[in-house]
Amino acid sequence: MAQDSLVDISNLSSKFTLDIRYATSENIFKESLYNCAKCFLRPLVANQLIAANNYFIKKGYRIVIYDCYRPLDVQKKMWEKIPRATYVADPNTGGSIHNKGAALDISIERLDGSFVNMGTDFDFFGKDAHIDNPNLSEKIKKNRALLFEGMRKFGFQTIRTEWWHFSYKKNNSYPTLNQTFSCDN
Repeated sequence: MAQDSLVDISNLSSKFTLDIRYATSENIFKESLYNCAKCFLRPLVANQLIAANNYFIKKGYRIVIYDCYRPLDVQKKMWEKIPRATYVADPNTGGSIHNKGAALDISIERLDGSFVNMGTDFDFFGKDAHIDNPNLSEKIKKNRALLFEGMRKFGFQTIRTEWWHFSYKKNNSYPTLNQTFSCDN
């Protein structure tokens, strides 16, 4: 079970907003890929995420979580549908840091639950989602900078093509996992 090596963030903190998109059809694949909306992470990664969220809370925001640990079989299904390494990691060449429980897809919202504009929705596969896109409004650049800087303070790194993706930097020793979620609490 994934719970043997991963922890459910909801058991550690109730201060996040969970919007696990792959447990719904509201994602780029237009289908549910998970049987329940849970966020599992490596314990160290979860603790750093909680620290990052506490940092954002002090600034008037909180983290919205879209995706965390992803079983390798789900990665394979994603690759079958969108075989573009720019946006979906190839499961045949090591897969994703999501498959190790050390990456997550997030945004931030204000503490009153109101939207913070990042320029695109989660899972938008195009140049507007790239973190190095110079053609964004100053407000969007500022919002993204707030997210990036806050996450980097706690050991998370971005990737060029997805403003929402963060990998914890100490992930090399984590094995790729293919356990499914348990929907039981």
